[in-house]
Amino acid sequence: MTAHDREVDGVEDALALVGDAPNSPGGSPGSPSDGAPGPARTQGQLRADVRSAGAAPRGDGSAVSWADARALAEGAGRAAAPDPAARARRVALGAALGEALAEPLAALTDLPSFDTSAMDGWAVSGPGPWSVRDAGTTPPVLAGHAGAAPLPDGAAVRIATGARVPPGTTAVVRSEHARTDSAHRLHAERAVVPGQDIRPRGQECHTGDRLLPAGSLVTPAVLGLAAAAGYDTLLTVPRPRVEVLVLGDELLAEGLPHDGLIRDALGPMIGPWLRALGAEVVATRRLGDDADAVHRAVTGSGADLVLTTGGTAAGPVDHVHPVLAKAGAELLVDGVAVRPGHPMLLARLASGRHLVGLPGNPLAAVSGLLTLAEPLLRALAGLAPRAPYYAPLRGEAQGHPYDTRLVPFVHRDDGLVPLRFHGPAMLRGIAAADGLAVVTPGGARAGDVLEVLDLPWTASADGVCFT
Repeated sequence: MTAHDREVDGVEDALALVGDAPNSPGGSPGSPSDGAPGPARTQGQLRADVRSAGAAPRGDGSAVSWADARALAEGAGRAAAPDPAARARRVALGAALGEALAEPLAALTDLPSFDTSAMDGWAVSGPGPWSVRDAGTTPPVLAGHAGAAPLPDGAAVRIATGARVPPGTTAVVRSEHARTDSAHRLHAERAVVPGQDIRPRGQECHTGDRLLPAGSLVTPAVLGLAAAAGYDTLLTVPRPRVEVLVLGDELLAEGLPHDGLIRDALGPMIGPWLRALGAEVVATRRLGDDADAVHRAVTGSGADLVLTTGGTAAGPVDHVHPVLAKAGAELLVDGVAVRPGHPMLLARLASGRHLVGLPGNPLAAVSGLLTLAEPLLRALAGLAPRAPYYAPLRGEAQGHPYDTRLVPFVHRDDGLVPLRFHGPAMLRGIAAADGLAVVTPGGARAGDVLEVLDLPWTASADGVCFT
């Protein structure tokens, strides 16, 4: 196999730098023309500046900045769910996974709740050597059994990991570090320090200690911590409910593209992606380019969020703006200065629920998911905003002259490596990616520190830093 064959057949193409990309850095087809975004504005000023529903797309550079768009989406979610406690309900531990804590998680007991052995070995009292207590007749001290009798000075008894240490124990000597002689005396082969290999009561926490704040995501580790701390149920905020509407006459649900028809890449992708973001997806429906059908679907949905794909620009069958105008929706974000994904939008429906309109190109839709849907859903779910983090760039990343650019990357020891296939209609790069790098207008050079958007299946868990 030649080097060229390896590049085409393997993962090297996916890991090539953006600078080698054959595709244009421009936006998706039909997106508004480029323009420099205006100065930073407050949320109220931004909303006042949003065009009336149904107006022609703007090319005057007044699209909301990427950072402002995310702030508006987060604020809209908080306004729609101002009091997470009012929506909270108590559920069994097994039903809480993926939801947000509606109250702080406080320890209901000391952890551990008694002094326990950290190792299999010998509980000893005082300095050695020790007489083995009733050698051959006294059973070892086992986990889950009632406490053993007090241990006299100079005595030793076998003990298992997790067992409650007998009163009077000064240390645990590991089995592999001890030997017994013919006189049934125990000798340590290493120095014994008082308290060694004993987990003292309350080492991890004491009753009443706050383990996690409200708004923390319930992960598998949180379930384990809650169980250890004495919980049978948790007070959580339900996941926000989302309905996905995949729009377009040109989409095929199966088979190969033919006769101008293409496979629907968004239908299989968006629902699972939303679930990974913490949403409950109540339905994913495909609708043709029929304005009345789209209007019925949008106004008839009972979901907290309706998410549409395609139809957000100004083409002859782009019905999202006219549908929102007819439905009396308030446009909160109508175009974002970001590539790909420029013609994304966020609207508040007359019901008080929300709609996020994603562009139809796959990577542009991913950009919209992470720009508007992710902060909105976190707020609706009662989760704390995700703190941004940054990492240095390896190589260079092409930028847009005026707009923020989101570029798929992989993590390497020396920084972020941008991926090659990053056009608005491409998924090959994001399929191999660890996340998206936020490239400011004009691009970035090697060594520049960029904000990172992790993908939900690669992101570090929400929680508290204990260092």
